[in-house]
Amino acid sequence: MPNRKFADGEVVMGRWPGSVLYYEVQVTSYDDVAHLYTVKYKDGTELALKESDIRSQSSFKNRKSQSSSSSPSRRSSSRSRSRSRSPGRPARGRRRSASQSRDHKDDKKKTIQETSLALPVFFLFKPSENNTKRYNGEPENTEKNDTTCIILEQKLKPDLEVRRVLEQYSLRSRKDDTKKEEIYSEKKTFVAVKPIEKVPTKTKELEFGGRIGTFMLILLLPATVFYLLLMCKQDDPSLLNFPPLPALESLWDGRVFGVFLLWFFIQALFHLLPIGKVVEGLPLSNGRRLQYRINGFYAFILTAAAIGALLYFQFELHYLYDHFMQFAASAIAFSLALSIYLYVRSLKAPEEEIAPGGNSGYFIYDFFTGHELNPRIGNFDLKYFCELRPGLIGWVVINLAMLLAEMKIHNLNVPSLSMILVNSFQLLYVVDALWNEEAILTTMDITHDGFGFMLAFGDLVWVPFVYSLQAFYLVGHPTTITWPVAAAITVLNCIGYYIFRSANSQKNNFRRNPADPKLANLKFIPTATGKGLLVTGWWGFVRHPNYLGDIIMALAWSLPCGFNHILPYFYVIYFICLLVHREARDEHHCKQKYGLAWERYCQRVPYRIFPYIY
Repeated sequence: MPNRKFADGEVVMGRWPGSVLYYEVQVTSYDDVAHLYTVKYKDGTELALKESDIRSQSSFKNRKSQSSSSSPSRRSSSRSRSRSRSPGRPARGRRRSASQSRDHKDDKKKTIQETSLALPVFFLFKPSENNTKRYNGEPENTEKNDTTCIILEQKLKPDLEVRRVLEQYSLRSRKDDTKKEEIYSEKKTFVAVKPIEKVPTKTKELEFGGRIGTFMLILLLPATVFYLLLMCKQDDPSLLNFPPLPALESLWDGRVFGVFLLWFFIQALFHLLPIGKVVEGLPLSNGRRLQYRINGFYAFILTAAAIGALLYFQFELHYLYDHFMQFAASAIAFSLALSIYLYVRSLKAPEEEIAPGGNSGYFIYDFFTGHELNPRIGNFDLKYFCELRPGLIGWVVINLAMLLAEMKIHNLNVPSLSMILVNSFQLLYVVDALWNEEAILTTMDITHDGFGFMLAFGDLVWVPFVYSLQAFYLVGHPTTITWPVAAAITVLNCIGYYIFRSANSQKNNFRRNPADPKLANLKFIPTATGKGLLVTGWWGFVRHPNYLGDIIMALAWSLPCGFNHILPYFYVIYFICLLVHREARDEHHCKQKYGLAWERYCQRVPYRIFPYIY
């Protein structure tokens, strides 16, 4: 028996998962390990199907010819037998005459013959969606502001409505009518308009330069951190003035490493406290939803109280500044050890818990991107914890330490205006992230990326030690700015923050409750997944308005450092590159997920991040 029955590129009929309906699909690939075909529907939806769920088109043509050659007596007898239990039968007081029933049947037969077999299953529940109009040759009208359609997708349709549409589009033969009641009893099968998640297959499209690129990043990222910190310590931090390399033994301090471990486990303890609400994340591939405790802001308050107590008892917080390189080395060592642990444990993870983008089969690539999607120790989610807690809160603590170090080194009674602006802007950013902690559950980091070296290093090293670069720079290179300049920079930061927060709030509110009267003015493009793509408000201005706000704020954080050196602007330059790359990843992911709806969204909103530029 051959290994596979259908070839790549072959057009076949694929059964929609969870239903009895077949649609025209094209085979794109075959997984020899999982024995699954990856097929593509006409609307762009891609799913993985078993061979038993795929049939050749010839079998459907034969069935159609057999059905059309049936004798009129047989068809009439079938009609009479099914009349007593037909779900589309009208009420007793409104029964149709025999001639009306016959005309209706002929019209229905004609409709079925003219209907394309490639109609996606979600048309059964949204006959007014834009894609339906394209297949039926009707004029397109892709924008909607009737938010009730999304609500109906998430609730059970009335039985009569479901049966009526099934009667119209069903491809089953008449002899299968005897099994209708068994089908109707399985309501949940038909109501699941969300695409069925496929079993993770091998990652074929490698990002970040593939194996060679990820290997180089593992080496270059720690080196970049050390280079930036060494440059800030120099009197002349110009790019051509390369800093002398320190002795390796000077980068390691056991006491500093102990302080770092203490910090990490204190934040873990705060995370485990039974305070704050518990929410559910997005559905996993097996349909299960993980639970998350939202208490990041409480952890920040407890941390602030602990830091205040240390300062009250005259603890020298500028110890962080004096041993900043050693703390960075400790964080790098810890993130590397954590990444090794994560990869080893991921080798025993179930298939449904493997990250979509970290299953290439190449050790170095999967080690970097993360092989397991949601590694947990009991109910303790390692990725979710590291995403916001040790690094993000640590960033604020480091900024405070730099502020105190500036006052001590330069004998200042109050911090400089530049240092106050940097601390205030970045404090606002962190507090906002912790206050809106629940929003992170829908980000690519949580829903798509595995937890490997990329996120572990980014959360524990890059965020606290690179994002605090402006404050670290100002300690050794004080910059004086006037109050008008400070006011202008503050206005710029406020504009960026307003765009960032209002865009994110608009998106999150629409996802949580599309029927909110406050959102009644928003228009959207419906998609096959049941979600809508906003085409008004900030999301009709550019595709990623939150990225635009982020970049404006990043510029405002660097401006207080003056223009003597480019070093403090590393953050904004890096951030633009990061968000452009992330936008490209998101673009590719959304195109696969939403198909034609995403193409229409891109036509409606042509600019990605920068209006009229990019």
